[in-house]
Amino acid sequence: MRHVAPALREVLRAAAATLDPARCTPAAPAQLADTLSLLSLLDADGDSLAAALLFDLPDLAAAAAATLPAAHSAVAVLLEGQRAANQVWSLHAERPAAGNTEGLRRLLLAIVRDLRVVPILLARQLARMRHAGALPEEERMALARLTRDIHAPLANRLGIWQLKWELEDLAFRHLEPETYRRIASLLDDKRAGRERYIAQVTRELGEALRAQGIEAEIAGRPKHIYSIWKKMRKKDVPIGELYDLRAVRVLVDDIPACYAVLGVVHALWVPVPGEFDDYIARPKHNDYRSLHTAVIGPEGKTLEVQIRTREMHEQAELGVAAHWRYKEDSYAGRGPSQRSSSGNAALERKIEWMRRLLEAHGEGEGEALAGGFDTELVEDRIYVLTPAGEVVDLPRGSTPLDFAYHVHTMVGHRCRGAKVDGRIVPLDHKLRSGDRVEILTAKEPEPRRDWLVAANGFLASPRAREKVRTWFHKLDRERNLQAGREMLDRELRRMGLLQADLEPVLPKFNVASVDELLVLVALGDVGPHQVGRALQEHERARSAPAQAPEPATVLPRRRAPKAGGPGVSVLGVDNLVVQLARCCHPLPGEAISGYLTRGRGVSVHRPDCAAFLRLSAAQPQRVLPVSWGRQDGLHEATAVVDAVDRRHLLKDVSNVIAQEDAHVASIRSDAGRHGRVRLRLQLRVDGYDQLSRVLARLDALPGVEHARRE
Repeated sequence: MRHVAPALREVLRAAAATLDPARCTPAAPAQLADTLSLLSLLDADGDSLAAALLFDLPDLAAAAAATLPAAHSAVAVLLEGQRAANQVWSLHAERPAAGNTEGLRRLLLAIVRDLRVVPILLARQLARMRHAGALPEEERMALARLTRDIHAPLANRLGIWQLKWELEDLAFRHLEPETYRRIASLLDDKRAGRERYIAQVTRELGEALRAQGIEAEIAGRPKHIYSIWKKMRKKDVPIGELYDLRAVRVLVDDIPACYAVLGVVHALWVPVPGEFDDYIARPKHNDYRSLHTAVIGPEGKTLEVQIRTREMHEQAELGVAAHWRYKEDSYAGRGPSQRSSSGNAALERKIEWMRRLLEAHGEGEGEALAGGFDTELVEDRIYVLTPAGEVVDLPRGSTPLDFAYHVHTMVGHRCRGAKVDGRIVPLDHKLRSGDRVEILTAKEPEPRRDWLVAANGFLASPRAREKVRTWFHKLDRERNLQAGREMLDRELRRMGLLQADLEPVLPKFNVASVDELLVLVALGDVGPHQVGRALQEHERARSAPAQAPEPATVLPRRRAPKAGGPGVSVLGVDNLVVQLARCCHPLPGEAISGYLTRGRGVSVHRPDCAAFLRLSAAQPQRVLPVSWGRQDGLHEATAVVDAVDRRHLLKDVSNVIAQEDAHVASIRSDAGRHGRVRLRLQLRVDGYDQLSRVLARLDALPGVEHARRE
């Protein structure tokens, strides 16, 4: 633990001193030692080492939790990441079928808050695999399958080659022992001998290139047993026809240098006929570029040499030609056009950043890259679970209703409720990665038209919304007309525009009749709120050219209103006393009209206000055109909710108001007949738009018959 920061090291020592030494000893000390050794090999920092130690010593972790210095709160995040990963492993144990492994890998990457968790997980898994021989057969096989399906592909994607090859080989050794031994017996040397051979080749080639004045970076690796087996199976050839069991890679600055290196290689060793590929002149379909050649190297052993520029190498490792993508697709038997969802752009971008962070560790760039990791890679997908443990990939912001339609169209049509992690939630609840979702269904399919109203927030997925729209398209025209009329009347009643003429706004929606508009509302193609706003804009435009008041009318001389007043302009003049009428409480964003009172300035009303209509009919010369100015602060509005009295109704109403960031000044409840109740809500909102959203969501609550503005 010498790499752990002194302050943290002292905390761990103090915590250990308070415990019985037997409780501070891990069940498998050799495995813990291997884990810490592997993390040191990966240049892990002190927080990672401490988190790995504490996770394997839970009693020590509990004793240290209260005294961990604030500067090392990251250790708690790393511990939480390891616990979350254990939940993913348990899902794999529930459903070990390979079809679910890609989703589990995505889920793990989505819930990891700190990238450093992944190397800890890989190091611990490799340590467990090294000691798996002592486990019962069933437990050993389960551990090997988990390693093959989850850990080895993760190490491959993140470019952690030091662990990747050994994870694959050990899993293969336990899952296919006979095949493993057969291939091992066919190799002419053990891995240590092949590594010494690669070192010799690297040395000889480096000297030859320097003699020609070529600056190059040379790296090599012997092919491991699992990779050999996959290549034999893919090409359907014996091991003797594989020429890349030993391989070196040469990186240079430009393309002419690539061909110069090729000449040196062929002059140094004898080329194998027919084993030269020029992927620079003829790139692969995924834009992979490199020179590949096979030669008879020292001691008469075949050797593959790859030559490319550093730019080509970065493209191969991080771009569309990334090695992990090529390997997973080709070995699964998929071509480029058949690539699975692992080709998701957001996931690939996240993996690219993870690899850059790992490569930059210790080079002074890691902190800068990590700073952009959270802001640049906001995941646009979430990964939730079915009750059976299958992973479902949904757009961010999805709801249980989106989940239901993803599972099956009829599950969505029959959806009446949902549980998330065993707790009943509303259908507009926003899901998060890792949630386990259960859909409660009715016997008969009966989608609701409110699901199509975007302001209600029931559906985030265009695919799910289209399924609901298709259902209603199949209904007869009369039912759609009736439903559209009811939805629009409800909205216009809230806006005080129930008697408004719809004809003037028809061109805005490219329809020729009111009936066509009602059908569009019923099918969700046009929202009722859109129609209401169009009517309001029409009212404003119609009242704009109103005549100025007669010269005989003298406006009262008053001081300019104080800052924070109603924010209404009269005829473009800001220094008149203006007050919002208490009879109709107009809100910013809706149509308004002014009425010049005697001695109290201009009173601002909604155009459909009964008091305003009465006054304007008696003295039309006192009507003034007014408009909203800049608005600050909140405005009061009263909403009335008629509903079936049920448990948690008031809680659901309060939650909707809180979610829309409105304020409640008071709530009054009046019991009605036949189990009905009326709630009168005194709200404070920033304008008409916010009130309209609140009312629309209240109207969509279960048991609510009407939610309207009083």
